[in-house]
Amino acid sequence: MTAIPTKAGAVRNTTSPNKTGLRLKNIALTLLTYLLAFLFFFPILWMMLAAFKTEAQAFNDTPIFFFKPILDNFSRALSSYGPALAHSLIVALGSTVLAFVLGLPAAFALAVYPTKRSRGVLTWMLSTKFMPAVGVIVPLFIIFKNLHLLDTLPGLILMYTTMNLPLVVWMMHSYMTEIPYAIYEAAKVDGASVAQEFFGMALPLSLPGISATALLAIIFAWNEVFFALNLTSADAAPLSVYIGSFKTSEGLFWAQMSAAAVLTVFPVLLFGWIAQRQLVRGLSFGAVK
Repeated sequence: MTAIPTKAGAVRNTTSPNKTGLRLKNIALTLLTYLLAFLFFFPILWMMLAAFKTEAQAFNDTPIFFFKPILDNFSRALSSYGPALAHSLIVALGSTVLAFVLGLPAAFALAVYPTKRSRGVLTWMLSTKFMPAVGVIVPLFIIFKNLHLLDTLPGLILMYTTMNLPLVVWMMHSYMTEIPYAIYEAAKVDGASVAQEFFGMALPLSLPGISATALLAIIFAWNEVFFALNLTSADAAPLSVYIGSFKTSEGLFWAQMSAAAVLTVFPVLLFGWIAQRQLVRGLSFGAVK
């Protein structure tokens, strides 16, 4: 904004057209961002509202925005929530730990000691994510049945480990590649072994990446439904299968299912909120030289 004196001595303020257009553009982009965020959040908001409604209100064809909240749906969901929550925690944390135990050394070897086949190995691991899950469920079911792993927590942990292992190797390979190789050369000059390079330098310098990758692996294992539905029934059913238990021969209990879904997503949202700083730091690690 500039001030232009007039003949009468008054000052007239004028605004540059370019600045005005830029300001309007920023306002429009901000409003569009809020609109898109609201559209993405609206299904979660609607689910949360349905959790506090009666079944008649939740199943009503006409949307009901004003109603008297009730807690009966949460009482029903919490009555059988504990075992499913324990299963999800054990499976998500167990599969993540096992994926890191197997994936971190592999990522370190591929990043620090690459060979002519390293790129092919990485591509092959990534290609295992291309096949739809339904294409492998029949042989997996037969293998799990013969190994007596159906409806067991070790079986589900093993399944989720293989599911998240390519993610761990690829992401940690990217982080470890960003570590300057001169650090390893200096350690070799001082007589450090490969194990000392891995535990003493690679892991500490990759902590942001480990945090971000671990959070993603936990979320993927927590939210997985297809394998859990087909490989478990009652003894090892996680929360994703537990939500489906509110479907009976009489139909769907929308309000009770919404309450169970709210309870299911709450731990992940809480954990993500607590670890958001590490997540952002890990996902942006190496983006700026």
